[in-house]
Amino acid sequence: MVTRTIDLRSDTVTKPTETMRLAMAKAEVDDDVLIYDPTARRLEIEMARITGKEAALFVPSGTMGNLISVLVHCEIRGSEVILGDNSHIHIYENGGISTIGGVHPRPLKNNEDGSIDVDLIESAIRNPEFEICYPRTRLICLENSHANSGGRCLSVDYIDQVGDLAKKHGLKLHIDGARIFNASAALKVPVDRLVQAADSVSVCLSKGLGAPVGSVIVGTKPFIDRARILRKTLGGGMRQVGILCAAALVALEENVQKLVIDHKNAKTLAEGLNKIKGLSVDIASVETNIVYFEISKGSHITALKLGKIMEEHGILLMPDSSSRVRIVIHHQVSASDVQYTLSCIKQAMTGVTGENGCN
Repeated sequence: MVTRTIDLRSDTVTKPTETMRLAMAKAEVDDDVLIYDPTARRLEIEMARITGKEAALFVPSGTMGNLISVLVHCEIRGSEVILGDNSHIHIYENGGISTIGGVHPRPLKNNEDGSIDVDLIESAIRNPEFEICYPRTRLICLENSHANSGGRCLSVDYIDQVGDLAKKHGLKLHIDGARIFNASAALKVPVDRLVQAADSVSVCLSKGLGAPVGSVIVGTKPFIDRARILRKTLGGGMRQVGILCAAALVALEENVQKLVIDHKNAKTLAEGLNKIKGLSVDIASVETNIVYFEISKGSHITALKLGKIMEEHGILLMPDSSSRVRIVIHHQVSASDVQYTLSCIKQAMTGVTGENGCN
């Protein structure tokens, strides 16, 4: 009989805390489309302050935040954006920049750490004098931390380099900072310094920060003014949105400091998995809260089967392929949850119960 549930599928699965629910119930609200909601204003002012940007805008999702940002920077249809071939915008956002915005993606190889070689970026910038054939390059997109690279972080020096390159060629730089607070905690660099070179940033509130809904995009005041109009066009203008923003304000106050604990738990989990026969983890790649592990070739078990077995013990995982599994740690996963998970996975792989038991 399952006595508890440990949800490791993503950091998007967190439930609102009691403090969040109370804040939501008491939130002062008004019509946000008319820019009157006071709680939304508080959140946006705070996010602009944290990121060091002029203004901010609450949006329903990270996908919408990235889409709006790309469309503001690439107002002319047929513009081109340089981005990673393994980036969230390129793979997981329904091709919206193309289907909705008419923006042409120029995907370049992501390195194992989520970066793109700066020389490669520069060589991909189109020659504007040959516009008769080429789309016009207008934007570079980076992702920090980089989800498909296992939550690895782009250094501030690297981001500054790309920012300098963008300015040299008259381009804009957007950072998909869905987990920028994780990157900040791991690198021990303040968020505003980490995104200083960026013209815009999207920040997810419902991943590591643990709020129930939403993202915020930040940039200059003219950028946000245009973004507000596009949010309405895309159906993202909501009314008494302060109910959601109240939970996000609690998340900023209470959960940012917990990210280092999430990272510690992720590293502990990775090291434990690497000791189980038939599994392997690249320990060095675990910089934040995401862990990928591989099941050895020829094993008696597949990732899907392992997921089914774990579910019987109340542990929810996300198979990434037939032999690869992704685990994401969040503030509602404790150190004891990590040890219990290791015991259950060890039992499934070897038939031997770990010292922490597996019910």
